Amino acid sequence: MPIWLLAIVVFVISPLIAPGSVTPSALTAMLPFAGVMAIAALGQTLVITHGGIDLSVPGVMAISAVCVTKLAQGGQLPTPACVLLGIAAGALSGLVIGVAVVRFSVAAFVASLAVNSLLTGLVLVVSGGFPGTAHPAVSAFAVSSFAGVPTLFLLATLLVVVAHLVLKQSVAGRRFIAVGAGVPSARIAGIHTSIHGVMAYVLAGTAYAAAGMLLAAYLRTPDLQLGQSYQLTTIAAVVLGGTLLRGGISSIIATAVAALFLTQLGQVVLAAGASTAMQLLIQALVLAAAIILRGVDWRRFVRFRNEPVHPQKQ
Repeated sequence: MPIWLLAIVVFVISPLIAPGSVTPSALTAMLPFAGVMAIAALGQTLVITHGGIDLSVPGVMAISAVCVTKLAQGGQLPTPACVLLGIAAGALSGLVIGVAVVRFSVAAFVASLAVNSLLTGLVLVVSGGFPGTAHPAVSAFAVSSFAGVPTLFLLATLLVVVAHLVLKQSVAGRRFIAVGAGVPSARIAGIHTSIHGVMAYVLAGTAYAAAGMLLAAYLRTPDLQLGQSYQLTTIAAVVLGGTLLRGGISSIIATAVAALFLTQLGQVVLAAGASTAMQLLIQALVLAAAIILRGVDWRRFVRFRNEPVHPQKQ
């Protein structure tokens, strides 16, 4: 079932499971988190388009959150400098992973998991176990809205549309996708595959950093584990959006719709009285179901059902 239909279904059945879950106030509270997930999932889409996977999401989101909270608190650094530092941290993390994967042929999950562990330790050292509080001006921007729509959701929508247009309409974007579809073929076409491979992780790290800072600003006093739940959900959103795990085919807009679907699903589960553990379990089941169904050749199944049955000869 296309993710668009799944999103419609979850919004239709939400009031039946948890009354009040699609009221204007409930949607206004849900959309900022959907926007944050869409931005983080955008980065994961770029990596999976190249057949990789990035497990550094929690670490990058946490270190960028510390940049706009702990480092900005008390005027230690100007807020714009803290934002740039957070973006730089995400990009540098992606660069390290990209070079390890592309240049030294380290498995993507190994390289990204190692960087995630390094960042997690760095977060504890820098923060001292206390994340701090975001600057009031930054928080005011994060919690603001325009025409009743949360600013974070509008910003995420803008980023998703721009990324979609760049990938689908620009020469650089088409080359990026071509590398994901097949490195040997891309090399024959004269494309510098190594650069595109590394840039996938750099841009992904930048997206995670942006998501982490926006979430920290929205929460104002975030938890140091704020990115843990995005480890699984970003991958789930990418798979539900139709991106192939082996790379080559992707849809950033469909990934964003999947992020909206997963966020609303999580909100409904919590509103129904389920625990956070149950929410994670349901997300894991959704991911598993998406991967299994993605591997089924439905056209072959339909052909089998439509084949005429011939009586056996006696």
